[in-house]
Amino acid sequence: MASKKPENMSFEATIDELDTLVDQLENGDLALDDALKKFERGIALARSGQTKLSDAEQRVSILLQNDDEAPLSTFESPSE
Repeated sequence: MASKKPENMSFEATIDELDTLVDQLENGDLALDDALKKFERGIALARSGQTKLSDAEQRVSILLQNDDEAPLSTFESPSE
């Protein structure tokens, strides 16, 4: 089964896969090449998860600072 691109995954799926990869890497039973591939995938997942968290924080911040009289503005994710 081909892995989804991290940017196309939900935050929860990203964290679940990252947790699985960490367990596999900590186990230490992987060949070096496999460990490097899993580490590389883990880095991509961690970066994607961080981007998703940053986007959510920005959206919450926008919602909390605007009052009822403020003009509406479009939220644009940095990844778009």
